[in-house]
Amino acid sequence: MTSPTAPVRRLTPADLPACSALAVSRDWGAEEHKWRFLLTHGTGYGVDAPDGDGLAATTVLTRYAGGLAAVSMVLVAARYEGRGLGRRIMGHVLAEAGDDTVTLHATERGRPLYEKLGFRATGTVVTHRGRFTPPAPAGNAVAAGNAAPGAGEPRDFTEADLPALLALDAEVFGADRSPLLRDLPRFAERVVVAEEDGVLTGYASAWLNADTLVVGPVVAGDTAGARRLITAIAADAGTPVRLDLRTGVPGGLDGWAAEHGVAPVFPNTLMVLGDRDLPGDEHRRHTPLMVALG
Repeated sequence: MTSPTAPVRRLTPADLPACSALAVSRDWGAEEHKWRFLLTHGTGYGVDAPDGDGLAATTVLTRYAGGLAAVSMVLVAARYEGRGLGRRIMGHVLAEAGDDTVTLHATERGRPLYEKLGFRATGTVVTHRGRFTPPAPAGNAVAAGNAAPGAGEPRDFTEADLPALLALDAEVFGADRSPLLRDLPRFAERVVVAEEDGVLTGYASAWLNADTLVVGPVVAGDTAGARRLITAIAADAGTPVRLDLRTGVPGGLDGWAAEHGVAPVFPNTLMVLGDRDLPGDEHRRHTPLMVALG
């Protein structure tokens, strides 16, 4: 069977219903909130279905100043699988990415294609989901978050924190993500920050995806700080909580999350194109903003 010959075109907000319908058809959920955010801060690409029923394929490319790009939402309608659409649309976005360092989170289904295109696995990220049970109150920050005595407790973000948050994020991610982060307080249900001696050292956000509170990004100097941020932002959640956590990290958060009701659900693979490494400081990146899979 031949591949649909419609050109790869840019998606617009008018395509949101078709994007959601394609995602639902592949058991991803509608996730219109996520799609709208991605299409605002990235560039969506799609191929129209030749039968006139929506989109045959989609993806989103998000590029950051400093040479980092993320590919997400790589979807092909089931009725058009096996016709090279995934390779065609990925070829298009990789050409658009140019010389950027390109990263994505791959499902088991998508990973073989990405490996053929030159991506390599750099780690495993496991999605955890469940009702978060906060650590038992112990009258001090040490027991509640395994923190060092005197460590600053998280507080709600204010506009005055934005310059320091942008500077911290650029240092940790190795790229300027300012446009996305300036919009984060509007997109998220809540943003919290941590500081020590007047210096902002971490932050976390949580946003609602259907009936689940997704916690991310979480940026902190160590896992103790990440636990405090997660606890502060998820303790009163009235919904299940989702955390996307790296495995195999010494002192990582995956075991702690499971102990507090947020259990592993499914893995995906963090991949980078070619032999490059991701910029920034991976030890302070505890969860991403979202695992927008490919």
